Amino acid sequence: MKLNVVTLENKAAGEVELADAIFGLTPRKDILQRVVEWQRSKRRAGTHKTKDRSEVSGTGKKPFKQKGTGNARQGTLRAPQHEGGGRAHGPVVRSHAYDLPKKVRKLGMRHALSAKQAEGKLIVVDSLAVKAAKTKNMAANFKKLGLTKPLIIGGEKLEEGFAKAARNLVGVDVLPMQGANVYDILRHKELVLTKEAALALQARLA
Repeated sequence: MKLNVVTLENKAAGEVELADAIFGLTPRKDILQRVVEWQRSKRRAGTHKTKDRSEVSGTGKKPFKQKGTGNARQGTLRAPQHEGGGRAHGPVVRSHAYDLPKKVRKLGMRHALSAKQAEGKLIVVDSLAVKAAKTKNMAANFKKLGLTKPLIIGGEKLEEGFAKAARNLVGVDVLPMQGANVYDILRHKELVLTKEAALALQARLA
């Protein structure tokens, strides 16, 4: 497929040829859901923790004798059934990360890119170079391009002036091409790729 390339001022800057196998698929929600859940699980801190019966404060003395009281036998007041006792089967510090096959991850990226293309929310720009790194100018350019909450993916090394000018705008994220991921693509309304990034992603996912 051929996509139009524009400048940051929304002026025509030629075309770029992109593969249908990467940007022209029919998006599969099941693949996207698998990759997003995998990414979000990796991001979880896993620092949730409750105290069990060995960690709560209290005596280890037997509350009362085993027989003759008429009460249910008890071994400690730190058991979960007592007030102030430890939590039974509570959460512990752990990693929530798990493995996902590389083929599925690559397929998820293809479907995420295809989803944005299918929605008409994929924009290819020639470059992120700016003459004046001003947030006001950047906001005006985004308005010309019809961007409201975009993810912008640049080359291997981001234009420092562009990144500084865009970081104060609400809802705008800028990533180098090696940081492109399914979750960030899907959670933004628009996807802006530089021509360099589009071709690099195509080569990476081929």
